[in-house]
Amino acid sequence: MLITCLNIARFSLANIVKITDIQGIKQTRFIYFGYTIKQDSKMRQRFEQQMTLGTIPIGETKITTKKRSGKLPDLCAALKEIFITPEWNERLFAILESRVMSGKKRTGRPGMDLWQVFVLAQARLLLNTSYEDLHHIANNDHLIRQIMGVEKGFGYERHEFRYQNIIDNVSLLDDETVRELNQVILEFGHEVFKKKEEAALRLKTDSFVVESNVHFPTDYNLLWDSARKCLDMVGKFQQKYPWISGWRKKHDWYRQMKNAMRAVGKASSSGGKGKEERIKQAVRYYLTKARALREKLMDSELPVIDEMDTMLLLNLMRYMKFLDKFIDLLDRRVLQGEQIPHDEKVFSIFEEYTEWITKGKLSPNVELGKKLAITTDQYNLIVDYRIMENQSDSEMVKPIAEALASSYNIRSWSFDKGFWHKENKALLEKHIDKVVIPKKGKCNKLEQAEEEHRSFKLLRNKHSAVESNINELEHRGLDRCPDKSYDHFRRYVGLAVAAYNLRRIGQELIAIRRKQEMAERELRAAA
Repeated sequence: MLITCLNIARFSLANIVKITDIQGIKQTRFIYFGYTIKQDSKMRQRFEQQMTLGTIPIGETKITTKKRSGKLPDLCAALKEIFITPEWNERLFAILESRVMSGKKRTGRPGMDLWQVFVLAQARLLLNTSYEDLHHIANNDHLIRQIMGVEKGFGYERHEFRYQNIIDNVSLLDDETVRELNQVILEFGHEVFKKKEEAALRLKTDSFVVESNVHFPTDYNLLWDSARKCLDMVGKFQQKYPWISGWRKKHDWYRQMKNAMRAVGKASSSGGKGKEERIKQAVRYYLTKARALREKLMDSELPVIDEMDTMLLLNLMRYMKFLDKFIDLLDRRVLQGEQIPHDEKVFSIFEEYTEWITKGKLSPNVELGKKLAITTDQYNLIVDYRIMENQSDSEMVKPIAEALASSYNIRSWSFDKGFWHKENKALLEKHIDKVVIPKKGKCNKLEQAEEEHRSFKLLRNKHSAVESNINELEHRGLDRCPDKSYDHFRRYVGLAVAAYNLRRIGQELIAIRRKQEMAERELRAAA
């Protein structure tokens, strides 16, 4: 790597620690302001902050210690501490390199640095914002740009991030990578919060629903979705091969199918005499059009010349299967009067993982998405999170207990009634001193005495703190996931947990610094 005269003046030769050759890749390390900058010849860099004239080092980023300063200073305080501490810096980058750069060629188009990818992924979830707003923040927010190591002083040329570049790079993180990063963040948080290394944890577990980005499902509007996507696939073939015949009136098919769907909806929502017959008449017409469309799709001859054509055809076949399914379900439910079993229902043709969840609440009485079980400690850090796959709360206790009981010293653990089962309580009592799981239904004398004990009541009252943790998580983006596909849903959940933990850690770091500043002021005043 070439070092300019200006850079030599800033670093000096004494700053060059070592040049090594690892797996054939030359690496140069510098120590500057207490943190390591690593540069190599790979396509993507760990972090490459060019210490040229005007560049503001990450270690010199000023974080305000004022109260009510917003969410970003809390996040940036934690990120700065991770970056300037060699232990956490090395562990975080080791995970990112092993996951993001695994199997990648050493040459090619340079991407964003791994540190910039990590920072922007956390900022997106912390603010619960869109990629459009994230693009604006990456290019205009002074604090975030300093933490990413791209900010320069006034008058110097600025580095600008492109919108698509941000989307492509932030989406490189997968669920497994984020889980490993969360473990490092959690250990870092416990080092910040714990006054004593052997301090035992007091855990709380609860569950809530993370909604997927779907509309409210009915069989007739899902039938319209299926028909619309089938026509979309045909349109893509038409765009590529304009000579395809038989679909001159494609837009008329859109219109007829949508009008038929709206007629069914209008008949279902209206009242008056003869409502049932009006619904059946509208459904018969709707199904006639849907079956006619299906027959036309089956008779179509679409060219398959390259891989893109194959993918389009596979997508068309997938949507045609949904078309068949909802024709059948609508026929059976309305015309034949059959009650459809729950396991046959599909709640979205786009996010197929979506579940219909009823938690017995007045509002909302129904939620569409996935349940998430979280476990927090006395520092309000999330030590475990699990997406529930058609599981009840009581089924989650065993896997969570097996994972955490062997990893942490746990003093107490509280749950709500939904997690109750005698086997769960027996399992937890083998490893934990105080277990708080209120029993469902009537208690016997021994159970009644246990639940009326002062320590049980105290821990049960403190359990409600997990509700505030859930509320903050929902503000970190876990009210509704905008990302598409189940893999991205899982990653989104993990990033939200990481952003939540980082903000909690940052708040504590700022509080510690604020106390230090107050103590310094008092000393100066006394002198």
